[in-house]
Amino acid sequence: MFNWFRRKFDDKEKTEKQSVETTEATLPEETTTESESATEATLKEEEVKVESEPTKTQQEEIKAESAPVAEEVKIESTPATTPQDDYLAWAKAAYQNIQQRKEAEEAEEAEEAEEAEEVGANGDSPTENVPAWMRKSAGLEKLKETSIEVPTEELNKTAISTSAIADLAFDEDFLWAAKTLAAQGRNPDEISEEEINWLKQLRQGLGKTRRSLINQLKAVVGQGPLNDDAVMEIEALLLQADVGIEATEYIIDTLQEKLREEALPPEEAIAYLKTILQSILDSPLQGQDNQDFVPEKDTLNIWLLTGVNGAGKTTTVGKLAHMAKTSGYECLIAAADTFRAAAVQQVQVWGERTNTPVIANPGQNTDPAAVVFDAISAAQSRQTELLLVDTAGRLQNKKNLMEELAKIRRIIDKKTANAQVESLLVLDATLGQNGLRQAQVFSEAAKLSGVVLTKLDGTAKGGVAIAVAKQLNLPIRFIGAGEGIEDLRPFSSYEFVEALLN
Repeated sequence: MFNWFRRKFDDKEKTEKQSVETTEATLPEETTTESESATEATLKEEEVKVESEPTKTQQEEIKAESAPVAEEVKIESTPATTPQDDYLAWAKAAYQNIQQRKEAEEAEEAEEAEEAEEVGANGDSPTENVPAWMRKSAGLEKLKETSIEVPTEELNKTAISTSAIADLAFDEDFLWAAKTLAAQGRNPDEISEEEINWLKQLRQGLGKTRRSLINQLKAVVGQGPLNDDAVMEIEALLLQADVGIEATEYIIDTLQEKLREEALPPEEAIAYLKTILQSILDSPLQGQDNQDFVPEKDTLNIWLLTGVNGAGKTTTVGKLAHMAKTSGYECLIAAADTFRAAAVQQVQVWGERTNTPVIANPGQNTDPAAVVFDAISAAQSRQTELLLVDTAGRLQNKKNLMEELAKIRRIIDKKTANAQVESLLVLDATLGQNGLRQAQVFSEAAKLSGVVLTKLDGTAKGGVAIAVAKQLNLPIRFIGAGEGIEDLRPFSSYEFVEALLN
């Protein structure tokens, strides 16, 4: 099972520990006797070799004659490898591991299907308890009798074509994703297909911003210290990407100071710009890693999601529930959005899609704090590990709604003294600088501990993430780059900057 919160396979550690324990426990006692007999045999061979060995002078002559030849052989047999070759070999190993894992999963599914067919053929499962739409139709046998036989060659061709479509493509995007993961110290056998697909999607979502930034920045930063025209051009580019005034000034000052010390070619200047952006995104973490932001096992974790209407809070709740369930957590959803029409029904649909229980009040305009109170009681009785609270969308200038949000937070703090409580603001990346004011007001009412940035696959520039981190000192916890259930992932500053400026 791949744990997306920790970016690793949980089952792998268990199997490795078990294999180590079994090998240590099952070491044969006869190995000592075998080693002793082996050493005796080698001693005898050495005695025979000593008799046939040449004298010291002969050995020196042989060494002198063979030394240059050996050096030439060594030089020829160890060619220098470039970093590009290392990344390519890493990508091939990761691709092979992913394909082997997929084949093993398909084999397991095929075995389960065969076992189910055998059980049905033996009559172990009576058809009386099976719904009518699942029962085997008698007309199917008639269709088989009257069907036209197709040659097996054509069937094999169609099977190969469909499997080729379903397989993961080893293309330029795969190589970029593999290089990005390898640069973070990951091993090829730890990479999942979902990670590769996610990085591909993130790169495509930021493709428009990346192309406009890279081409213009290379023409400006590769000519020594920045003059007034270059500063104005870079400033315009960053502001158009929604980076914000404060972050833009910091980036230009830091870059100008570096270029005054030494003249950098365009590629190295862009690489230094990447380190500046990554340092801004990581500064709210205060030296911690964003991968540490995970629900603690065997403990109640409460994540309160807030934001304005249309930011994608309910969808984010459903995607987080799916991520938690697939990562091995017991999850529960609280439908505390009692103001918007059909909001509770939308949460319930996400609960059905992710197989997650939902605590809701069927009445309209009920107290959302009461729903949260009931959800906390249910989570404590069911030993739930993660409680996701969906709140009503509200504008930051509506004082009564903001006070209601503060009330929900007070109830959570009082009723769950030992729980791990996090408050996340769901921010629409297409809003740009308008999202900064929202984040500032919500941080005062909900005690924000992070931001979920959504809709990066559309017209969003992506720079709002840098503005939020710099001006409000709030870390980006998750980002979304699509409408699918698996299109929300934990935020990585390195992957984000590489997708933005590579």
